[in-house]
Amino acid sequence: MDFKAAKPIREAMQRRLAHGVFGYSIVPQANYDAVASWFERRHGWKGITRDNLLYTTAVVPAISAIFAALQARKGKCAPLRILTFTPAYNCFFSCIENMGCELVASPLVLKDNRFEINWEDVNAKAREADVFLLCNPHNPTGRVWSRNELERMAEIMRREHLFVLSDEIHCEFAFPGHPYTPFANIVINDTDFCVCTSASKAFNIAGLLCANIFVPNTELFAQINHALEVHEVNGLNPFGLVAQVAAYNESETWLDELNEYVYGNYRYLRDFIRKELPMLTIHETEGTYLGWVNIEQTGMTAEDFCRELAEQAHVLFNPSEMYGSEHYVRINLATSREILTEALNRLKGYMKKWENR
Repeated sequence: MDFKAAKPIREAMQRRLAHGVFGYSIVPQANYDAVASWFERRHGWKGITRDNLLYTTAVVPAISAIFAALQARKGKCAPLRILTFTPAYNCFFSCIENMGCELVASPLVLKDNRFEINWEDVNAKAREADVFLLCNPHNPTGRVWSRNELERMAEIMRREHLFVLSDEIHCEFAFPGHPYTPFANIVINDTDFCVCTSASKAFNIAGLLCANIFVPNTELFAQINHALEVHEVNGLNPFGLVAQVAAYNESETWLDELNEYVYGNYRYLRDFIRKELPMLTIHETEGTYLGWVNIEQTGMTAEDFCRELAEQAHVLFNPSEMYGSEHYVRINLATSREILTEALNRLKGYMKKWENR
């Protein structure tokens, strides 16, 4: 994201800097209160307390630690089998591989210009898996799962006895008409689950390393806490802690303005592609700050397309191969309209040269 963090965050960090002592930190009650208050008032998610909220450096190492805890609970008889929708955030693949787990992929299907869940496939694949790794909202397609979809997922996973690990780091980026629903708000009581969140994505403070895991099961809470210690990802940056409190307690207006701007960027990207780049297709995006654009009509792989675009136009997009898909590029919209316009004009120039060669 190219935007400065909110003024209250920067001021809180200046105050912490003036303190002058930067030793190891213990998470104060103010952080637990800030997280609980934020999610209750903004998303209607009640019940977050010090007794069910763990702190860690970031969501990706949290996912790896949770896999370790679940593998220990299962035993070493066989590797964990992780069900997830594809395309998927690339770090999902590396977490699965690095922790010795097995991927069970359920590809999303394109229907009426929108990515949908193949429920028949999910039902079948759930019988083969131990864990359902959910991305809510979904990176990279930009789907914001509806309450009905989440309820259906929860029912399938309950029936097939899958643990649900929901990565909700993009939860603050939901476009008008597509409200974010916390998985914790819809789970059936006996569904085994945890939810990973962080202020890092929404408030552009990822480098400060502060994230949370909501774990309502007391026994599993202790097991995941132990895994965080074993993986040494439970030591927090003192600046990350004060930034989190300032983000959740004082920066809501800043976030609302950012959301409006990012949504405007998405609409600008959508309209530009439809008007100026007919060989490309952008599918409906409901949230995140990512555009997911189809380049299949070029006949190129996404990797070749992105490599040529970088070499000839000096524009960097992410190729879909890294997300387990083909024929798409991922475009970051969390930048100024000026930079986005320049990037798209360069893309247009590249496409004209491509058409004439």
